[in-house]
Parts: sequence; structure tokens; C-alpha cells
Amino acid sequence: MRIFIAIYLFVVIAVVSVLGFRGSISEKPPLEVFPDMDRQARYKPQAENDFFADGRNDRPIPANTVARGNGLNQQEVFSKGFNDSILGNTAFLKGQNLDGSILAKLPIKVSYELIELGQQKYEIFCTVCHGAAGDGNGVTKAHGVLATSYHSDTLRTVGDGHIYDVIANGKGLMYGLKDRLSPKERWAIVLYVRALQRSQLTEAELAELAASAEEAAPLVDVEDADSDLVTEPAEAASIEAPATEKVTAEVPSKEVFVATTETGI
Repeated sequence: MRIFIAIYLFVVIAVVSVLGFRGSISEKPPLEVFPDMDRQARYKPQAENDFFADGRNDRPIPANTVARGNGLNQQEVFSKGFNDSILGNTAFLKGQNLDGSILAKLPIKVSYELIELGQQKYEIFCTVCHGAAGDGNGVTKAHGVLATSYHSDTLRTVGDGHIYDVIANGKGLMYGLKDRLSPKERWAIVLYVRALQRSQLTEAELAELAASAEEAAPLVDVEDADSDLVTEPAEAASIEAPATEKVTAEVPSKEVFVATTETGI
């Protein structure tokens, strides 16, 4: 009987300790075993802050300016009559034509500076998953996170606007980067991805790709001192991937390609 009473009292004390006195009122904060980061150290709006000279948390907006959106949501911020060559450019901002279809080619000037920018941003945001060569052999592959290879026939033939849209809005496990990359930086990554794809093609495949590009007559470099946007069609242009030690896959030589095709391998 004594053992039963001891066990009974222990169970009661344990239940009360875990569940507490429900409905009771106390001025003391509750004991949190797992706070789950519900309360974190932070600065509250319109509070004091010794870090700044004026002692305020809130920072004043720049002089002679009015906050109106982020500059890219024209339809949400400005009136319907407002028109701007950049803010109203659906191809540049969304990678789509006016009818909503995917844009086939880059809508901005192709330059070596642009591809260098694309390489820089690609190495920051994309290499960890897709790999330096764009083959999907990134750091995350060893941890079970498989990324798409850019060298599949599907991604070689999709429009540039499709890659732009995935960079901006994400797809599958990939999160969108539109809050981290400007539209120009997204197009720069698209250009660098195309260069990575070309770096893995044989000379025969490159010749076939060049022929198809000439037939398509894409919009490319147009002289415009005030904008990088393309406004007129021009001859197809090509650009090579910048030299980098990280791209390890080699392009087969012409002799290897000819020998392979002759033997039927």
C-alpha cells in the first residue's frame, strides 16, 4: 500500500509539473522548455537606437523622394496612363512576349561584360546546386539534393525566357531569386548558362546551332546609349564562355567526333 501511495503521489506531482495549473493567473512569465524562437532580440519600430547619431531605429527616406513600390511593379504602383520603356517592357521584366508566350532570345545587348556578370552571379547563387559546369554536380548532390543539368536536349532548346522565369520564380525545390537578382543580372545568368551549354558541344553541334540561330535572326546588340534593351532585329551574334578552371568537362575535338561517327559508336 505504501508503494502504491508513493507512486500515486509521484504521478500527480509529475502531471502538475508538466501541465501546470491550468486557468491560474500569475504575473510571472511561464516556464518555456522549448521556446522555439518565439521571442528574439530585435529593435522595435520607432524605438531608440544608440547606433545611429539621431538615436532612432527608423531611418528617414532620402531627401526629395517618394516611396512608390520597388520600381518593377508598374501596374500596381502607377496609373494606367503611365508608360516607360523599361518598366513597361514585359520581355525584359518577365521573359515573355506581349501574348504571354516564352521569349526565345535575350532582350538585351550581348556583351562580354554581361557574360562576366552572369558568371559572377552564377557562381554565387547557382554553382552550389548545379555545379560549375552546369551539369548538376554541385555540392548539394552528395546530400541528396539533385539539381537539373543544363546540358539536356530539353534545356538546350527551350527559350531564354524559360530559364529567366525559373531563375526569377523558382521551380520544384529551387526557390526564386527575383528578390536577390535584378532583371539584368537574371539575363546575365541566362547568357552564361547558354555559354556553358555551348562549351560542352562538339564542333558539328556548334555548327548546327549557329545555322539555326541565323535562321531565327534573334534580337541582339543595338546601339542605344540610354538603354540596354533591344529595340531592333539584327544579325545573330555569338559569345564564348570566359575561361574558367571550374568548367572541367572538355569539348570533344573534331578528330574524336569524326572517328566516333565513322565507327557508329
